[in-house]
Amino acid sequence: MRDAALPELDPSRWVPLRYLNFFRLVVAGLFLVAGRELNLGEAAPNLFVGTALAYGGAVLALGFPDAARALGLERLITIQIVIDIVVLTVLMWASGGYRSGMPVLMMVILAGAGLVADGRMVLFFASLATVAVLAENAWRYYSGGSSADFLQVGFVCIGFFGIAITARLLALRAKANESLAAQRGEALAKQQAVNERIIRDMQDGVVVLGSDGRVTHANPRARELLGCAAIEGRTLTDIDPAFADCRTRCAGAEGTLQRLGASGKLLRCRAVGADANGTDGDTLIYLTDFEEIQTHVQQLKLAALGRLTASMAHEIRNPLAAVTQAAELLTEEKRGDVQVRLVRIINDNARRIERMIRDVLALGRRGETLPEALVLAPFVASLVEEFALGGDSERKVFGIDIAADATLAIDRAHLHQILDNLLGNARRYASGGADSVRIFSTREANGQTALHVVDDGPGIAESERARVFEPFFTTHPKGTGLGLYIARELAEANGATLELRDNAPGAHFVLTGRSQP
Repeated sequence: MRDAALPELDPSRWVPLRYLNFFRLVVAGLFLVAGRELNLGEAAPNLFVGTALAYGGAVLALGFPDAARALGLERLITIQIVIDIVVLTVLMWASGGYRSGMPVLMMVILAGAGLVADGRMVLFFASLATVAVLAENAWRYYSGGSSADFLQVGFVCIGFFGIAITARLLALRAKANESLAAQRGEALAKQQAVNERIIRDMQDGVVVLGSDGRVTHANPRARELLGCAAIEGRTLTDIDPAFADCRTRCAGAEGTLQRLGASGKLLRCRAVGADANGTDGDTLIYLTDFEEIQTHVQQLKLAALGRLTASMAHEIRNPLAAVTQAAELLTEEKRGDVQVRLVRIINDNARRIERMIRDVLALGRRGETLPEALVLAPFVASLVEEFALGGDSERKVFGIDIAADATLAIDRAHLHQILDNLLGNARRYASGGADSVRIFSTREANGQTALHVVDDGPGIAESERARVFEPFFTTHPKGTGLGLYIARELAEANGATLELRDNAPGAHFVLTGRSQP
């Protein structure tokens, strides 16, 4: 019967037991065929042959899985080991004692018992073998043997326990390693299944290119982008000649843009090495549908443009209504002082509209950056001079503490507009005392430069902090609400960040970016 019919048998014990049964069968055959040539059984030949025949029959009867199913694996092992010890003891007596070599076979049986037996049974078998060998030697002593044999037999019995315990420890160690390997194999299989699912469902195409230039694996998205039902086993140049030298031409974080495959889609192709060094072995080819990205970006731009247009229409309507109403009243009003006030209203609202349009135009020039390593100290000092046209008293409002070697990689015009907005807001809300607006620089842990603008004004309410960078959000009656929004957009265009930090009660804005382009 096949092993599969016995699911209750532990393979880690049944497999070595089968090898042990084969060893028993070979030993029984040697006893029968070559026992006399090996000088065995001289003391009692008939007993030797009869015992060897019985041993072979027992091995055949108990060596099949049916016996394990009928008796149970633990009971079968116990019966087999006990029979081994008894048979070898009888054959040892029939062959002249321990010098016949039977104790060596007992050690082999005890070693096998250490692999298949459970718990303390191994010590029981070693004890049984010891008692059997000592009893045989005692019988031989009382029959006229030498007492010196007991010393040799004692060493053999010590070996029984050493072999049995060592084999048992090795079996436990092997079982623990097997269990650990099974757990790791199961975890690896789960991880592999997760990885395969991730690769299969990726929006990007993934092609694994072997060292021979042939495709070894490709996810469904790659086949869809390339317009091929099956690409495994083919070279990429067979699919499209434009893939020639893609390992080197498409290397790098950005890759290359090209039209590939039967559909001729515009794809971003990026090649990276599968190993840590990226020089040997397989190569991963990532394919991204750039047309889809462009369509998505265009949709986002249109949506943002729609929101911006709607917001501008709403924001321009108020000052435009004020201009229209003031112009109508101006045609009817004859008094000079009222005419002056109406003209001022018209001019103020016209300038507000002009600032709004200027800010929107600046937003449109967001991508036009010419970053340079600007030395901050003289740049900020010159900008403060523009704010300090009122004289020394106004100049004292601004406290500058910028290191002489502090630089910021940013477009000069963009930095001017960012600081113009930050300093203008800080001066508007500051107390007006000496150093009520502080401008200082710090060196960040990652080597970047941070430019801080801090005022001692009332600060920004907690409920408004999350909205300060939203377009058209303002708390100033004459503000457009685009200043901080434009400032942050320009900062991001230069690879920098503009953030609001806690600084009760005043406001604290920080512009952080690279020190060198």
